[in-house]
Amino acid sequence: ISGCLVLALLIGGFMGIDRFRPEERSISIVNAKVEPSQKETGLKVDAKAAVLMDATSGEVLFAQNAHKRLPPASVTKVMTMLLILEACESGKINLSDTVTISERAAAMGGSQMYMEPGEQHTVEELLMGVAMASANDGAVALAEHLAGSVEMFVERMNKRAAELDMKDTNFVNTNGLPVSNHYTSAYDIAIMSKALIRFPETQKWFTKWQATIKVGLPGKEKDFGLTNTNRLIKIYPGAIGIKTGFTQDAGYCLSGAAERNGTRLIGVILGASTSKVRFAEISKMFDYGFSNFESVKVAKKGQVQKALKLEKGTPSKIDVVMEDDVAVLVKKGKKNSIKTKVEMKGYVPLPLKRGQQLGELVVYQDGVEKERFPIVAAESAKKASIKDLYIQMMKKII
Repeated sequence: ISGCLVLALLIGGFMGIDRFRPEERSISIVNAKVEPSQKETGLKVDAKAAVLMDATSGEVLFAQNAHKRLPPASVTKVMTMLLILEACESGKINLSDTVTISERAAAMGGSQMYMEPGEQHTVEELLMGVAMASANDGAVALAEHLAGSVEMFVERMNKRAAELDMKDTNFVNTNGLPVSNHYTSAYDIAIMSKALIRFPETQKWFTKWQATIKVGLPGKEKDFGLTNTNRLIKIYPGAIGIKTGFTQDAGYCLSGAAERNGTRLIGVILGASTSKVRFAEISKMFDYGFSNFESVKVAKKGQVQKALKLEKGTPSKIDVVMEDDVAVLVKKGKKNSIKTKVEMKGYVPLPLKRGQQLGELVVYQDGVEKERFPIVAAESAKKASIKDLYIQMMKKII
């Protein structure tokens, strides 16, 4: 074939639409699942509201008034910590950043680290104080560091809640101190807790019982002991967090997490009558979950699901991979009932960005669709130039 003929063919093809051609199938939304209640599970929780959720898939295993809007007290700080860690992940701030404590932060009442205006701490020290001792002053200081003011940070809290589809939530402050129109639900708390515990850093704070931190202005520093408010880590095998809360209005609240044999569960209790009751009731939920369900690992983050050829793209082929680790929860003894299938989106124009979603891994149980998980481009790709296409063609000929 002459070079002129090849070039003519390339130019003719180059004028077409630059798209890859996977299976032309749109991605449908899985039908909403019924949330199992006392009738289905035999569970009844002594609290105003409760939820038991699989921490990987988000599947609800038990629900009691799960969407009732209630004050969450200091469980609010789950969202505060989530925003800070997501900002660290994106590079906007760092755990090693120095934060200067403001007058407003130092004036916070309730649980606190008793910091003075002008003293300085790292983001990580403040996160530890918030996670372990529920430090209201630390939560305000972190909010000011990231957003410039508490008010702007609260706007971000509500925006992130909307992104997570937390439909029964409205935040007014960063720490959960009593204030009008500040509410969320047990289900919404489970959703933001699921997002938070994916950060491995949290385990250093959530599972530590005691720690010591220096507080005070330079020359006047003193040791301040932090004791974890979450007794669940002391009394329940496998407990790994997350956050307690209490006010007279909210009652005793808890977002807890526990893990056994690769199965990770999140439990939420809102409005319990005593601290002892909240820990007992969440333990009862976890016992039910671990006795009846187990996780099946389906795929690992970065695992190749498909090799995708690109028309008029460079490179001419990319891998489509899992965005995250994937596991699904099944009733014990049903591991072999799980099957998977890759579904790609319809035509998507070039260029492609690394991490761009290209389809989904669909998980079936006994032939019925159970969950969907994103699969993404392993690398970026762009439209091929005439030179790129010529080189690709010559390689095929050779």
